[in-house]
Amino acid sequence: MTSEQTHTEEDTAARPRRLTYAAALAALEGVALVAGGVWMLVEGLGGDPDDRGSAVTGGITLIVLALLPLLAARGLLKQKSWSRGPAVITQIMALPVAYNLLQADSVAIPAGIVLAVVAVASLVLLVNPATTQALGIKGPGRAQDGKQ
Repeated sequence: MTSEQTHTEEDTAARPRRLTYAAALAALEGVALVAGGVWMLVEGLGGDPDDRGSAVTGGITLIVLALLPLLAARGLLKQKSWSRGPAVITQIMALPVAYNLLQADSVAIPAGIVLAVVAVASLVLLVNPATTQALGIKGPGRAQDGKQ
């Protein structure tokens, strides 16, 4: 066993499962955004959309927006304290999208349910005390470890 393998195992052992699950959900959202963006681009460029420019712009926008949850997921896996903010923002942005999907009279309703469940589950995992501690985030009034 090399020292590189040992280091990786130690990192995984020190990371709470809740943090790993939160990272996986954020990555899943990022991959879904990339897939949706690529689909919109393909349809916009190769299909017969009502407005080709809007389809292409929408596809590019989704791909760019995917960077936020993907970078957050990477940061969560590496236990970087900065990563929780973008991950929380992603979940907060997902809730109105889920609500709009749930208001549709179409096959979008199951997608809205899944998105809402993922967003709420991610938020719960991200504000969990074990996650906060693993990321080294201190609460209000604890920035100096009790020194005043």
